[in-house]
Amino acid sequence: MSFLSELKSRANALQGLQLDAQHDFVANTQACELACRMAQSYLQDVCTQLNVIQPPAPGAYSLDGKVPFPALVQRNFRCDARRKMLRNAGVCDYIGVGWDLLPDTGKVTTHTVTVNFPPDLERVTNRLSVGQIQHERKDLRHPDSNKLLAYVFDYQTESRAFITLTPDHDAGRIAFRVINVGGFSVFNTVYPAVQVTPSLLDELAKKLVGQPSRFG
Repeated sequence: MSFLSELKSRANALQGLQLDAQHDFVANTQACELACRMAQSYLQDVCTQLNVIQPPAPGAYSLDGKVPFPALVQRNFRCDARRKMLRNAGVCDYIGVGWDLLPDTGKVTTHTVTVNFPPDLERVTNRLSVGQIQHERKDLRHPDSNKLLAYVFDYQTESRAFITLTPDHDAGRIAFRVINVGGFSVFNTVYPAVQVTPSLLDELAKKLVGQPSRFG
């Protein structure tokens, strides 16, 4: 075989790999778009139903693991979606669902939590941030020495929860980010787009209302 023939053989092999990769990109993109269209329609419908039901928030909500929030209900569900350009085509960028966690009494009040150890401080500040909770932080000091004794947080007893679906069109996967469902926490998981079906979203919806769920 001449050297030119060898180059042609290598070029043909590379072209074959490139065509296979392009085919995979197309198939994965189509799978993601199909799953996202279905998911957006499903989640919009779920929001409509839950806005009527206004279910209690499952799990326990506490900033320090000791002082609990009052019983919370889930209200004002909203679903939104954004698109972007990918390889000269419009595709789904993400789908987001957000809602309010409010006291079941209907009255938001101010509660206080005090921490004096670094791990507790980190836990409380992280949960305040994740929960998007309005608060004020104060330093508690010794009246004579002015030595810092503890941190005091006055916070409002309302929060927010979120779900975000973000497709990876090249890989054919959809990432789920679930925030503040069942407590102040962030949960991430990824599913192949072909597995994002109404049955899977049923499991996610069960998780929102505190029923046994296989999601994640």
